[in-house]
Amino acid sequence: MTVLDRLGAATAELDPPLLAIDEESLEANLADLVRRAGGTPIRLASKSVRIRGVLERALAVRGFAGVMAYSLREALWLNEVPDILVGYPTVDRQALATLAADADACRRITLMIDSRAHLDVIDAAGPWAAPVRVCLDVDASLRIGPAHIGVRRSPLRRPAEVAALAREAVRRGASVVGVMFYEAQIAGLPDSGRAVRWMKRKSASELAFRRRAVVDAVQDEVGVLEIVNSGGTGSIEVSAADPAVTEVTAGSGLFAPTLFDRYDAFTARPALFFALPVVRTPTPTIATAFSGGYIASGPTGASRVPSLIGRGALIRTEGAGEVQTPVAGSGAAVGDRLWFRHAKAGEVCERFTEAHLVSADGSRTTLPTYRGEGRAFG
Repeated sequence: MTVLDRLGAATAELDPPLLAIDEESLEANLADLVRRAGGTPIRLASKSVRIRGVLERALAVRGFAGVMAYSLREALWLNEVPDILVGYPTVDRQALATLAADADACRRITLMIDSRAHLDVIDAAGPWAAPVRVCLDVDASLRIGPAHIGVRRSPLRRPAEVAALAREAVRRGASVVGVMFYEAQIAGLPDSGRAVRWMKRKSASELAFRRRAVVDAVQDEVGVLEIVNSGGTGSIEVSAADPAVTEVTAGSGLFAPTLFDRYDAFTARPALFFALPVVRTPTPTIATAFSGGYIASGPTGASRVPSLIGRGALIRTEGAGEVQTPVAGSGAAVGDRLWFRHAKAGEVCERFTEAHLVSADGSRTTLPTYRGEGRAFG
């Protein structure tokens, strides 16, 4: 029995569209992430999971420790997790006020900053029941002449400017507990050719040297850091090899979306799928499914479109649509299902209020997504 046979049988009485997780593949991916980290703790990126039940399952695996939250509201939603790093700066005044009033939450949740403006927002949310914990986001992109290779995140890059912000944060009463480096040009880019592989090696070498200098400069100001965070699913080995790094981040590797299909260092097992119902057949060779326009964020292109599993192909002139997705050559009839993989891991969970976790024996557990469980707050 294939994975899709098992998922289909376990969810047969449910009406699609639906979201399903193969437990065997999920468990295999968790084990492989731990192997790749080589003893370095893995912090779970919740934005790539967005299902509390899956986060809890992963945190129970030895080798995983803590969560990197998508937002402060999500961090407050995950109120029982003892160690949460908010991965992005926040200007959410309501969420900051909620955090400021809760001393226990202040001790569990670490905010991300990269400028004095973020400290101004934090100060305005007070008074604080306990000192606010902050982590400094440092630009990990590669610069070659005028070229910027990587994502546009933090304005902090040089050791002296990172240390200066750490010094200012301490002066204002914050506790500086960490620094973060996200090398998207390594972690999020498939190994598609020699030029990409060369760029990744050069970037890893440059970042290792600069990261050590940044950590030393910040520790001269605030003492030993609890957190030196780096990496993502696509760069675990590279980040974990640096002695300065205390933890790596991973999230997409749990579900293995299509953007992670072409990496030299690992081959993850697809674990997350969605099914759409066929609602009509406009020609003998075309089956049209309901809904399906679950396009991933990022640069527009074919890599962001859902991938059909099995026979058939999307029709290029229509693609995956808001209300219908026609497929050519699938052989499907009205009432059949078509199964797809999403380009990104957590994003597709925003389309569903629940996901169905299917075990090897065919049993099914229904888990609410963040959209289904946490949206009232988040």
